[in-house]
Amino acid sequence: MLNSNFHTHTTLCRHAVGEPREYVESAIKSGLKKLGFSDHSPYIFKGDYYSHFRMFLSDTENYVKTVLDLKREYSKDITIYLGFEMEYYPRHFEQTFNFLNAFSPDYFILAQHCTNNEYDGVYVGNTDLTRKDIDDYVNQVIDAIKTGVFSYVAHPDIIALNGDENYYIEQMKRLCLTAKEFNMPLEFNFLGFATNRRYPSKRFFNIANECGNTVIYGVDAHSPKALEVCNQTKENADKFLSEFNLKRTENIKLLNGTIV
Repeated sequence: MLNSNFHTHTTLCRHAVGEPREYVESAIKSGLKKLGFSDHSPYIFKGDYYSHFRMFLSDTENYVKTVLDLKREYSKDITIYLGFEMEYYPRHFEQTFNFLNAFSPDYFILAQHCTNNEYDGVYVGNTDLTRKDIDDYVNQVIDAIKTGVFSYVAHPDIIALNGDENYYIEQMKRLCLTAKEFNMPLEFNFLGFATNRRYPSKRFFNIANECGNTVIYGVDAHSPKALEVCNQTKENADKFLSEFNLKRTENIKLLNGTIV
């Protein structure tokens, strides 16, 4: 049984469905003991740039209140944590982190979807990436890990292979070894697995296996139903990873240093 999931969204990101309460009740139904909400964080950008896949800055207070209210209401049934899924955009990271940290979240998940600062970068799921794109992605993930802010790396294998196998291996080793150095788990993403995306990637987890990384399962729930079937997905994920000797954890480090 899967006992914890720290990768859970809400409708505030505008591409998930279901009310937060439904996620909690589905998590309890599935046997989860710990549930972390980690919706796509708002980001403070300059000018009039609009990000279509994250909550607005004005949504943050409501998001925090909703999660904390549920935490209190369901305290006898499940332990709930307040988190954010966040990219590392160097130009805007410090200001955005300080804004979010004022709400006293428990943790942040690193999920790097774009290089640079989103509006001037490249989506790393594209299939025509250059060496520079891959290098930029890995450098930003490494720089993010070194901030000490993030609890784990979500879908680190989101990046598309550009046909240069040796270069891909070289760069992913850099990422994996840095994660290993900083005791940062790498996520096996249930959403990607269930919907047949390019991740999770056996090519990537073979590299992680060689580097001695630790893996954490993340449901990446965009609907309550995803939590109801998470243990079925876990069974298949276990089979996927059975050829590797990767250590798996269900625990993360919170911002205050506590391991839960």
